[in-house]
Amino acid sequence: MKRRTEIATVEKELKTLLTALSKAEKELTVRRQPVAQIAETLYQQPMSQGFMSFMSGDAGVTTLRAMADAGEIVAARQREVEETGRLHAEAARLAGEAQELRATNLLAEAQLSAEVDLIRQRSDKIVKSLTQALVKLGIKVDKVERDALGCNPLQISLADDYPNGLIPGNLLCPLQQRGHQLRADAAIAFVSLNEAYRRQFGRAICVTDAYRNLSEQQSIYYRRPGFAAVPGRSNHGLGLAVDLCGGVERFRSAEFNWLEKNGKRYGWIHPDWAYSSPFEPWHWEYDPKSDSIL
Repeated sequence: MKRRTEIATVEKELKTLLTALSKAEKELTVRRQPVAQIAETLYQQPMSQGFMSFMSGDAGVTTLRAMADAGEIVAARQREVEETGRLHAEAARLAGEAQELRATNLLAEAQLSAEVDLIRQRSDKIVKSLTQALVKLGIKVDKVERDALGCNPLQISLADDYPNGLIPGNLLCPLQQRGHQLRADAAIAFVSLNEAYRRQFGRAICVTDAYRNLSEQQSIYYRRPGFAAVPGRSNHGLGLAVDLCGGVERFRSAEFNWLEKNGKRYGWIHPDWAYSSPFEPWHWEYDPKSDSIL
């Protein structure tokens, strides 16, 4: 991001320089015109005859006026030549600076491209490692048993672009509990939590609900008034919440207490509101800021 900002700043400066250069070139063109006109006038109306009359003392008013005009023309020509030279130098300076900025930007873009490629390669390795671990754990997505190789944690930001309850299936990842899905980071964290729970209790965590689409949230909202969030406002619709069973749903059971104590290590918490209003010991949510694993 910092490199992109620097490049954008240089591009803006380059644009300003090129605008100034264009302006200088236009002004230079304007300045060239009177110089050319002066030269044409001197060519068309040579002053040699008047000059000879002036030198012999026979010069009349007309000759003297012509000589004065000639002097003014020469002075004006000199001024225009000097101004033209200044503009030439300024245009050359601007062109040089613009060329230097172009070279700087090209180098910065090349460096950024190399850095992005390196990050992408590292990310691909991490994703491959994570998804292979998920597959080894036996995670399946649907009835045709597609494996979890499509579970890409790099798609987390893409899921954020969709409204609550309308996240496409290809941006969700499966849990070991068949038929349930979560957002990629929440799913990976839940798999880790599930394995720790299995080591403690000898069985997987029991899940009754995970991601809910909008229609499912509407259905449960009308079936269980007061025990479900308004459709479009539930963390279930973001793929960041689960409802649990198998003992966890009983407040202060061994399963509940273990999860309360250990869940935060994996980013899973029992939200404050679920202790009282409404009282839902079965409801747990993923908080990326609390995740010490990912």
